[in-house]
Amino acid sequence: MITNDSRRAVAAHDHGVRVVRGGQRGDATEEETLRAAGIERARALIAAADSDVENTYIVLTARALNPRLLIVARAGSEPAERRLASAGADRVISPYRIGGRRMAVSAVQPMLTEFMDTLAAGTGGESGKVLAEILVDDACAGLIGRAIHDVFLPNSGLVVMGVERAASGVQVGPRGDMIIERGDRLMVYGESEAMDQVVQSATPGRHPVRR
Repeated sequence: MITNDSRRAVAAHDHGVRVVRGGQRGDATEEETLRAAGIERARALIAAADSDVENTYIVLTARALNPRLLIVARAGSEPAERRLASAGADRVISPYRIGGRRMAVSAVQPMLTEFMDTLAAGTGGESGKVLAEILVDDACAGLIGRAIHDVFLPNSGLVVMGVERAASGVQVGPRGDMIIERGDRLMVYGESEAMDQVVQSATPGRHPVRR
């Protein structure tokens, strides 16, 4: 985490998060600050400064230092969303747009928002269940070419709630005979132990963990 806010730094440190203080300008737009935070070996970056201009500079600098980085950026306006996407952000999040949509859904379909909160937080009391994203890449090559119902057996307690595919976007509630392809992102809900076993069994050179 990069911040010059003392309270945020202390809170992050208390949760075991490594904190890097900003450079000369006191922010994450500087190359030296991003390098100190390990940007070149990082897998993802979240640009969540209060200023859209600052977030744009962070995205531009980070993208130049690590072209493979997954970047999620906060936007305060629609024009800023477009600028951040052009600067190299993979995902642009507008808290105001999301907040407005959530308020509207809560007024019309209150149970739906409670259901989504339960999924996001875990199980609402059932220990061990999670909603997780599985990226089908070289680390999960054993999933490629297999049908969903062959991988996520009914008795495993795992449910594939959605599949994101570059060519066709997100498909909610995919059919069991859908063939998994390289690059797919699977949204899976169920016991974390069962999910770990699926992932490990799909890893080349690894075998399922026997518990």
